[in-house]
Amino acid sequence: MTVRVLSARALPRTCRPSPLSAALALALAAPLGAIAQTPTLQETVVTATRVETPLSQLVSDVSVIDRQTIENSGATGVADLLARLPGVQIVRNGGIGNTTGVFLRGAETRFTAVYLDGVRIDSQSTGGATWEALPLSQIERIEVLRGPAAAVYGSDAIGGVVQLFTRKGEGGFTPYASVGAGSRATHDAQAGFSGAAGDFDYSVGTAYAESRGFDVRTPNMAHNADADLYRSTSANARLGYQINAQHRVDATVLENNTNSGYDATSGSSYRLSTLADDRNLYHLRTAGLGWTAQWTEHWKTLLQVTDSSSRYETTSARVAAGYAGRPTTTYITETQLRGYLLQNDFTYGAHRVTAALERREDELTNPSLTDWRRTLRRDRAQDAVALGYGYHQGAHTVQLNLRHDDDSEFGGKTTGSASYGYEFVKNWRATVSAGTAFRAPTLYQRFSEYGDASLKPETGRNAELGLRYGDGRTNASLVVFENRVRNLIVFTGTNTACGQPFGCYASIGRAVYQGATLAADHRFGEHFTLRGSIDVQDPKDSDTGLQLPRRAKRYGNLAGDWTQGIWTVGAEVQLSSRRFDDTANKVPLAGYGLLNLYASVQLRPDLRLLARLDNATDKNYVLANNYATAGRTAYVGLKWTPR
Repeated sequence: MTVRVLSARALPRTCRPSPLSAALALALAAPLGAIAQTPTLQETVVTATRVETPLSQLVSDVSVIDRQTIENSGATGVADLLARLPGVQIVRNGGIGNTTGVFLRGAETRFTAVYLDGVRIDSQSTGGATWEALPLSQIERIEVLRGPAAAVYGSDAIGGVVQLFTRKGEGGFTPYASVGAGSRATHDAQAGFSGAAGDFDYSVGTAYAESRGFDVRTPNMAHNADADLYRSTSANARLGYQINAQHRVDATVLENNTNSGYDATSGSSYRLSTLADDRNLYHLRTAGLGWTAQWTEHWKTLLQVTDSSSRYETTSARVAAGYAGRPTTTYITETQLRGYLLQNDFTYGAHRVTAALERREDELTNPSLTDWRRTLRRDRAQDAVALGYGYHQGAHTVQLNLRHDDDSEFGGKTTGSASYGYEFVKNWRATVSAGTAFRAPTLYQRFSEYGDASLKPETGRNAELGLRYGDGRTNASLVVFENRVRNLIVFTGTNTACGQPFGCYASIGRAVYQGATLAADHRFGEHFTLRGSIDVQDPKDSDTGLQLPRRAKRYGNLAGDWTQGIWTVGAEVQLSSRRFDDTANKVPLAGYGLLNLYASVQLRPDLRLLARLDNATDKNYVLANNYATAGRTAYVGLKWTPR
């Protein structure tokens, strides 16, 4: 992770830490501990440059989460797990399975590019990945890049990139299975197998989770005051075949279905008198096929074809006098994404050159369910050429990237980035980087009844300075950044150019995301590890100077775990200052602190028991106004993995 030390005096006044966050910063200044999510310097990551690169040669700000960390976390959703990383905040309308947003360094949720096994995931309706539809149970590894990467990935990567990877088959045939149960009639089960036979490797898995849930609406809202059920089923397969020493093919497919309650309210007296059981229905499918050729020791080629589809549907059923009517579909949106990538990687000593051609095809369908709303069906394509240059020799590291995207709707857009790292003393490294990025308007923002076909791409300019220390036992980093975005697309009720009295989308906003992230970890002896991070930032509307909705100016995490023999015990603390639910900063959301506890014991070499207590103090807090969050939650799970 990259960093540069910055005093509170150097920050804007609105970004200065409170006594609570200052105390956490002092705690982090002490030696802290290495854990699974902190990659070693020898580990390779692919997210920063789209090719495998040793962490020691990266200038980017990257975090890695491995499978062991995922299992110990006890998290149900991908977003919940990411919220424990530096620079990441989340917002959710209620419980697991409801609309979820992820803010990297305070940037809009649609400004994070998300890939699953190299397959792009995005919504051409709301914009951004459908985080609530991503099945954490099928994920083996997560890489998070903070900072813009449009010069590598094209549209979307203004705030950062998240890469999710499923399990890859290795070694002999290895089955696994797990079951778990917890509060609110929660239960889950997973099963699968992986391995390799000769030149063929495979991994197949399936999972199911269900919970009675809780009432996701706060009591002050008129709604169906019942427990809102959550249910998820998922399956995936990943296959690989090494044709010969030079050529390999890989295929991956994943499918997930999620059903959750959200209990909308309405101004209709009929709706409020009868109430309703409102449901979110998500369906996500991804598929990818790739061919890798190692032509020579210095030349490698990747050809990849990907496809993803995401469908979101809402239903409503009358609930009155103990009667539950038949669910009626109230809204449907479907996004289809296809991608074609041809990438060449050339290495010569300390130099690496990448050249890529990429085509992206997006399609959106919003079927009409009423006689007053028309069906929306639009598509577009983007063709791109990208070049990258990397140099690592001794104490110096350089990374340069340039990309041009040509959109079938609004024309061309060129982005670039430049980074430099210098190891000025053993184990100490300073970095500096700058880059531009953009996000094309969604098809819904341009062509729906609330859209404007003349919308411009949202554009960003980012600069950051960093300092990092790592000696294998202790790692510490501080990064200071500023990301300015223009042509920010907002929905405004004062603009009725689209003919709708409620308002239209418009490219009139400007925002600045600036701040500093301090993160550290340390391993004490062989048994105890400690890690933590604190973010001090000022995400604001450049025109009004007001704080952007649902983003805190100060938030942090502190966690430690102790391992002795067959036992592992740990605790996590999550802290957040207050936020606002609206752009006018009139509806405050109180700050909060959460305590999570967990323990595991290796009953046998192939059997492990895990127990967690989340929100141990039963803290009452909200992430979005009028939506509740889970109180104290207990969970116990048993995992079987033959060795």
